[in-house]
Amino acid sequence: MLLPFIRTLPLLWYNHLLVSPDSPTLSPPYSLEKMTDLVAVWDVALSDGVHKIEFEHGTTSGKRVVYVDGKEEIRKEWMFKLVGKETFYVGAAKTKATINIDAISGFAYEYTLEINGKSLKKYMENRSKTTNTWVLHMDGENFRIVLEKDTMDVWCNGKKLETAGEFVDDGTETHFSIGNHDCYIKAVSSGKRKEGIIHTLIVDNREIPEIAS
Repeated sequence: MLLPFIRTLPLLWYNHLLVSPDSPTLSPPYSLEKMTDLVAVWDVALSDGVHKIEFEHGTTSGKRVVYVDGKEEIRKEWMFKLVGKETFYVGAAKTKATINIDAISGFAYEYTLEINGKSLKKYMENRSKTTNTWVLHMDGENFRIVLEKDTMDVWCNGKKLETAGEFVDDGTETHFSIGNHDCYIKAVSSGKRKEGIIHTLIVDNREIPEIAS
């Protein structure tokens, strides 16, 4: 995660930030404008997966292009105003995202990303409090499971799962299936006010360690 992004003079960007012509990502003929237009890349972890947001900004033409997971969402070829913002939506839940373009001085620009009206940093800090995330490998595949604690919705690899909740002696269990595997998320009180409820993922009677959201 890179925040914020600052773009300096195009010539300096070309000389110092772009790799040499033998880079596998570059092939002749080289276009200075094309190579300098990509100014910012963010990876945003949402319940339905990690999404890559890329932003191109032409500081001579004012061109703005936004890509989400490689798909073009916004394209404006000519803008008289070089500063401003672009708003779009990300992921299955259509999460609102806004790229802010601000001039620092001269030809230098700063690019910041907001998610649901919050800076990316603030959004991710808040998200770490409201979600739990687990990653596991089984049947030759990787699975990313996310629990939204406020709604108790469970997501797996970008899809919201059907779940069934039940009360048990020491808390609650939210049951669901992944292929032929029986899974549930157990919620029990930590007994400590600051820690609140502890959520644990159990797959085939095996506890799965949590990762950072």
